[in-house]
Amino acid sequence: MTRRILVYPHSMEVGGSQLNAVELAAAVQRLGHEVLVASEPGPLVDTVKALGLEHHELDLNRRRPSRSTIRLLHSLVESRGLDVVHGYEWPPGVEAFYTALRGSGAPGAGRPVAAVCTVMSLVVAPFLPPSLAMVVGTKEIQQRNLSRFRRIHLIEPPVDVVANAPDHPVGEFRDKYGLTPGPLDIVVVCRLVPELKLEGILTAIDSVGRLAAELDLRLTIVGDGTARAQVEEHAAAANAAAGRRVVVLTGELADPRPAYAAATVCLGMGGSALRSLAFAKPLIVQGEHGFFELLTPDSEPFFLAQGWYGLGDGREEGPARFEAAVRRLYGDAELRRTLGEHGRNLVVERFSLESAARVQLDIYEQALTEPPSAGDSFGVAQGVAAYKLRRRYQRLRGTHSRDDFNAVAKERG
Repeated sequence: MTRRILVYPHSMEVGGSQLNAVELAAAVQRLGHEVLVASEPGPLVDTVKALGLEHHELDLNRRRPSRSTIRLLHSLVESRGLDVVHGYEWPPGVEAFYTALRGSGAPGAGRPVAAVCTVMSLVVAPFLPPSLAMVVGTKEIQQRNLSRFRRIHLIEPPVDVVANAPDHPVGEFRDKYGLTPGPLDIVVVCRLVPELKLEGILTAIDSVGRLAAELDLRLTIVGDGTARAQVEEHAAAANAAAGRRVVVLTGELADPRPAYAAATVCLGMGGSALRSLAFAKPLIVQGEHGFFELLTPDSEPFFLAQGWYGLGDGREEGPARFEAAVRRLYGDAELRRTLGEHGRNLVVERFSLESAARVQLDIYEQALTEPPSAGDSFGVAQGVAAYKLRRRYQRLRGTHSRDDFNAVAKERG
């Protein structure tokens, strides 16, 4: 049976969760279903349209979550006869829940509308309703939340291994940013935000500035965000110390594939780490509290269990761990080739976009048989209100974080 599905990413910046949402939506549509995407404007809207997906624009400045968005989503459910509303991360997940509670007024009224929420953050918001069909990205997070939800499914971040492949053209990218071949090119594609990413990026920049005195290497950073000024400051200092351009900032790229393909080595976490493996690049996984770890057959089980991230024993360990990984790869082209091939084989065999799309469809079918419970609605509203109040207090004190449920090191440290 053909299903009509609304996919609602939490933003349209270039980032792992929202890119997964868009690519999975397109893969589900290729399997013969009708898929719409609702989102605010942003760089990934062009990708949505290029993939042949219908796009409905939401107000960039709307409250999250909001009654007006729920009304808009419900109007789409009614006018298009939608079967599933699928939100990515907690605000769209909450709005999907309330939209589904209102049901469908389309032909066949009275049939259930499924609500699904995918959370790729490292912590699942405590106020998400137990009856919401949940999807998470790692076994560890799934196990940690089994008792909280009626159903909690696992879809490890999928990769389009056809579109992301080692033979992707790089010439235009290199020419545009002056990246002449020669140095060991370390590439990281990420949002420049304080939560999760910034500590490791600054450590890498500072380390490359020091290592450039004896090694021919270059760090290219692809992305943008609220921490860009701080990243630029460290990059300028590293380049000044090296006496040449060893750190390059490209800004955000709607299509970062040429950057991955141009790398000798990739640095990353989460979906970006997996995408780099699709290009057959050796990978240094970045985390927090000084965590850097080279992906090898020995370290692979750790990442498969808990995700492509880690917590070290302290920030002071970061430079030494990053440098050790870089030095190990720098002088050993055969090791780089072997690890690159291993990573490519891993994503092809385990993280294929097509197989993830089929799992996603199974989740939709199950969710249609188990609609969300109205009994959860008061608890959700109460939880969101308490959370908003706490965030307002934190903003007044200057202690809030933008990616609240990704500030894991802060919580655990």
